[in-house]
Amino acid sequence: MKARQLLTATIDPAGVFIGSSLIIIWSISLYFLLNWTLDFSNPLTYLAIYLQTHLYTGLFITSHDAMHGSVSRNRKLNDFIGTVTSLLFAFNFYDKLIVKHHEHHRHVATDEDPDYHGSGKFWLWYWNFLKRYITWQQLVLITVSLQLLGLIFPMENLILFWVIPSILSTFQLFYFGTYIPHKDGHKTDNKHKSRSLEKNHFFAFFSCYFFGYHYEHHDAPGLPWWRLWQMKT
Repeated sequence: MKARQLLTATIDPAGVFIGSSLIIIWSISLYFLLNWTLDFSNPLTYLAIYLQTHLYTGLFITSHDAMHGSVSRNRKLNDFIGTVTSLLFAFNFYDKLIVKHHEHHRHVATDEDPDYHGSGKFWLWYWNFLKRYITWQQLVLITVSLQLLGLIFPMENLILFWVIPSILSTFQLFYFGTYIPHKDGHKTDNKHKSRSLEKNHFFAFFSCYFFGYHYEHHDAPGLPWWRLWQMKT
């Protein structure tokens, strides 16, 4: 009932505004950082890497919300924003991601779950996670883009603020959105085979846009990330 009330209360333009804002902020931040004079003795350099990583994660979370139709009630607009954010997140293809993600929701913590690895071993699971989602087409597009962008921006800045944050973001998404919630999923007796972080909205947002509240997400998959915290009791 609570999830239904929250979903009903969601103002449709809010999802479009938040998703579009993340795209714009990520783009402006990246452009600024690619033109920034690097200074490895400056602590702001490392803060900038974290900021860009967090914004990358926000792109994927927006794509994820689109997979559940919660960015916009307009299907075409919803899928357009999902497609854009997927491509910006290391050239992922929205139509392929959506199939795998809904398989995950249908078959949580089973052999049919593309996000699950029965070994429970962190690095083996992470490696398997990457193999399932990284394609040769992505690698080609990333390599070509890196070379072309290298004609405009310093390669050091590209590696530090474009490449490394995208890699760190996959780690962030995997750890807080897959490994922690589902590592003992087959042992749980709850209907979603998912665990959640302890209630701490500040940490939950900065760790992974509230997706550490993972049982709550599986209980109300149509709820956008920016309302998910309201499900936590």
